[in-house]
Amino acid sequence: MIVKVLTRLILVAFVFGFSTKTNAQFWKKKKKEKAKVVSVVKPKKGAIQPYNKVVTKEYKTDEGLFKIHKKEEEYLFEIPDSLLNREMLMVTRIAKTASGIGFGGGKTNTQVLRWQKQGKKILLRVVSHNVVADTILPVHEAVVNSNFEPILYAFPIKGFSKDSTATVIDVTPFFTEDIKAIGFPATQRKRFQVTRLDKARSYIQRLSSYPQNIEIRHVKTYAANKAPATASTVGAISLEMSNSMVLLPKEPMRRRYFDQRVGWFARGQIDYGLKEQKSKRVTYLDRWRLEVKEGDLEKFKRGELVEPKKQIVYYIDRATPKEWVPYIKQGIEDWQVAFEAAGFKNAIIAKDPPTKEEDPDWSPEDVRYSVVRYLASPIPNANGPHVSDPRSGEILESDINWYHNVMTLLHNWFFIQTAAINPDARKNKFKTETMGRLIRFVSSHEVGHTLGLPHNMGSSVAYPVDSLRSASFTQKYGTAPSIMDYARFNYVAQPEDKGVALMPKIGPYDKYAISWGYRPILNTTAKEEKETLNKWILKHDGDPVYRFGSQQLLNNLDPSSQTEDLGDDAMKASTYGIKNLKRILPKLKEWTTEEGENYDELASMYKELTNQFNRYIGHVSANVGGVYENFKTADQEGAVYTYVTKDKQKRAVQFIVDEVFTTPTWLLDEEILNKIQFSGSDVKIRDFQIAALNRVMRPGRIARLLENETLNGNNAYTFMNLMSDFRKGIFSELYSKKSIDAYRRNLQRTYIIKLADLMKAKKQGSINIGILKLTAIDANISDLKPIVRGELNRLKRDLNRGISTASNTITRYHLQDLVKRIEAILDPK
Repeated sequence: MIVKVLTRLILVAFVFGFSTKTNAQFWKKKKKEKAKVVSVVKPKKGAIQPYNKVVTKEYKTDEGLFKIHKKEEEYLFEIPDSLLNREMLMVTRIAKTASGIGFGGGKTNTQVLRWQKQGKKILLRVVSHNVVADTILPVHEAVVNSNFEPILYAFPIKGFSKDSTATVIDVTPFFTEDIKAIGFPATQRKRFQVTRLDKARSYIQRLSSYPQNIEIRHVKTYAANKAPATASTVGAISLEMSNSMVLLPKEPMRRRYFDQRVGWFARGQIDYGLKEQKSKRVTYLDRWRLEVKEGDLEKFKRGELVEPKKQIVYYIDRATPKEWVPYIKQGIEDWQVAFEAAGFKNAIIAKDPPTKEEDPDWSPEDVRYSVVRYLASPIPNANGPHVSDPRSGEILESDINWYHNVMTLLHNWFFIQTAAINPDARKNKFKTETMGRLIRFVSSHEVGHTLGLPHNMGSSVAYPVDSLRSASFTQKYGTAPSIMDYARFNYVAQPEDKGVALMPKIGPYDKYAISWGYRPILNTTAKEEKETLNKWILKHDGDPVYRFGSQQLLNNLDPSSQTEDLGDDAMKASTYGIKNLKRILPKLKEWTTEEGENYDELASMYKELTNQFNRYIGHVSANVGGVYENFKTADQEGAVYTYVTKDKQKRAVQFIVDEVFTTPTWLLDEEILNKIQFSGSDVKIRDFQIAALNRVMRPGRIARLLENETLNGNNAYTFMNLMSDFRKGIFSELYSKKSIDAYRRNLQRTYIIKLADLMKAKKQGSINIGILKLTAIDANISDLKPIVRGELNRLKRDLNRGISTASNTITRYHLQDLVKRIEAILDPK
């Protein structure tokens, strides 16, 4: 019995002891196994993780084209698979700049991007549409091989959405690092000698997602060796960049091909698929997608006006002062008459935006809305940029930037150009109705740009100068055939010309251009409709009202295509303009000063008046050595380029002699000058004269005078004629044996200095890039220097003769000095 009990106890003890050991080992093993399992599932750094581990509860989500998740300073994009490989347009602008760099709002880069999945990364690739060929052609393969899409950035994939239809990436580094394609442009970096991005002072301002676009604002600070002197931080530049990423339509709009005879903003491609024996550039218009509704096709064919499938709608910024909203709207809807010429009614309309209560999500940055943005800025300007599809030219959206101080610009122009005949302009502050009409004028002009029209500087020359003095003519036609010219206000009209119109309106050229660009041509391809477009142009062949004259930079080649001018004869128009300035000047103090106020307004408007005088001289000067440019095709008769006639050039030179070289003492009103400056009257006169000499005696302009003589002989106004007319006009006292006053002595010395500059002239190349045209000349080979040398010797002889008959001592000293200067030019050693 005892044995049995002991046996059981031993067995129990054995079992218990065994079990205890086994359990301990088991739990120990379980712990080890558990630890081992944990170490296996721990993700590697940068590994793709489950969605809820990537987009945690700490993130705030903004729904739109992509979902944007934000946590503190980190931003994630959630890109739907349906948008991978879709083309998107990235427009980069400088939104805000530091003082001394320029104005915000200008585009710095535009590129087409594609988001593409590659293994465990999302690649952001740059798509080029510069070189193309039809996909069915064998050459298409060669085009593809030469257009490999560069990778702008590679993003590691962080995770996938719960349904695996979207990919999550971290875009924070892309917008905080120095990615040059979306940052400060290379030209500005070079100008200010930017060395690096200062990450400590750079950050993302915000990312916002909308149904068809994403808007990014990021602040960049760059170390720069030549930061503007006005910058508050030495050696650094800070600015706010704006990036707009816009989804492009799946099906591009049908193109309409460009023709230089009708002014239009356009874009181009090199097409290797054409049946040409060389690569050829094709260019097509930037324009809105205006299409006829299916149910209205028969009405349209019958010539009835129809509403488009989708209207062009402009919203007026909520920040716009209420008194100006009606006038801005009128300026927008003024274009309805032009679209009626294209077959559409109510094609363009203006609307108030919804209130915050009506639609809290409405934003002017949403690409679905085009907005006239009202900016509280001292910039005296307005501009009308647009965003368009590079594949087709379709304008997707446009925001007109309306700077508050544009009213200053309008006031000053309207005052100086019309106050002689217009009592409403004789004030420092205009009536609301007066300023409102001016705002409407600028609104119309800027909207024209957003519709695709550039400046047509050749428009105003279509109207005879005297027609601008006619009330019946100007009330019907305005002051120019196009509101896209810089034909500001009617400075030609005289006080006796009652009832004349003072500014342009949507004119016959504008209606013609909009019709040419927008009227649908049914049942044709883009290439097939070119024949019809050409017929529409030829219908107005030779009519200056329908002529397009491109804008010019620097030294005007074509005097009929100038900014700020009016009428078909610059000498006649400028004579009228100067008469009006002479009427305004004696009244300037009365019209600009108020009790208790200083003379700042008087000083400002006196400066505007002298600037206007200088414009007139510029308009006239462009005729000397001028060449008219009238675009034509091979089926039109006549030359594209023709010289300004000899008579007109001679009249222009005589105008300069009479109005500028004959001292314009009428500008020196003592009652004004003794209140706004302590000195400088002689400098002011001299500056006008220097400007006139510089305009006329540029080497490129002289080259055209020399060439004209070579081709046309006595029918040309020659460089020798110019030298003779200037000598007689500038040194008239020398031949009339009169004393020479201080103003004329300054002019004569200035002229000799200009001749000295021409003796140092070198070789100048030719430039022809649309708005910039410069004529080539090799000053060491051409007749320029021999003629100048001969003129200097002629002057030296005449000056020596004049010394002995000088009427007073200062005149004799002056002539002796000129002789010495000429000798130094002719024999520098």
